[in-house]
Amino acid sequence: MTEPMLHFKSISEFSDFIGHERPEHPFFGVCHVDQFGGEDQNVAACATSGISYTSDFYTIAIKRVISGEIYYGRTKYDFNNGSMMFTAPRQVMQANNVVVSRDAIIIAIHEDFFKGHPIRESIKKYGFFSYAVNEALHLSPKEEKMMRGLMQNIHDEYKGNPDEFSKELILSQLDTLLKYSNRYYKRQFLNRAEMSNEISERFQTAIQSYFDDGRFTVSGMPKIEDIAAEMNVSPRYLSDTLKAETGKAAQEHIHLYLLDEAKDLLLANNTTVSEVAYKLGFEYPQYFSRLFKKKVGVSPKEFRNQNSIH
Repeated sequence: MTEPMLHFKSISEFSDFIGHERPEHPFFGVCHVDQFGGEDQNVAACATSGISYTSDFYTIAIKRVISGEIYYGRTKYDFNNGSMMFTAPRQVMQANNVVVSRDAIIIAIHEDFFKGHPIRESIKKYGFFSYAVNEALHLSPKEEKMMRGLMQNIHDEYKGNPDEFSKELILSQLDTLLKYSNRYYKRQFLNRAEMSNEISERFQTAIQSYFDDGRFTVSGMPKIEDIAAEMNVSPRYLSDTLKAETGKAAQEHIHLYLLDEAKDLLLANNTTVSEVAYKLGFEYPQYFSRLFKKKVGVSPKEFRNQNSIH
């Protein structure tokens, strides 16, 4: 029998569930895994084994997973080295018999903690909160030392005597932590050129298959979500990886592919512009014509007239 999906509205609810002490602030908490106790001084087991859950808070974690499985949505977590993982509210999480190193640190921030602060909007722009866990941030030893230092500073401020400056200082350091995370992700994209090339090639193959299989005649223009699901990566990670490798996001690659196909169709037969648009999955021919002119520089009719063989 499948276990029901759990949802935690507060960090305190989640803390009660895993058997950890409640956070000192209702909307913010920092957990050192070594506080869970246990016989082994180097590892600690996760108390959520086999349970799928969602929450109303963000988490930022730095950990070494020694054994077990963690899933973020349907994707299995990559256990390599000292990795950071980021989860957003209402993302599905599942842990199965997970054992992590005791030096793991987890920060939990409820959405309401950001109210009235600029970070509330900026955090939504960081794509890594939407990445699948196997797209976690892999750190060099130097980078890991930097990130652990920032997380420890946040912990120390959280554990100190609260005053009128405490929340602002915590948010300021969180903002710095996220900016470094973004920087290291950019580095990861660039350093993993081989992976990026593989993703780019797989992306092109997936689009080609979409049209070769005739799916566009049923479902219309390919959606990034569908292509990403076929490739077993998250849509945001796919787009960011392609952007880093080629300078163009996933949607732009789809448009360019469609326009290349459109050029052949416009020159190969006497079909109308509307028929070409519908054949390529565009719901509205006017949108196709505007996109064509924006990217090619001339309208579909002008392109046909300029390139037709008389």
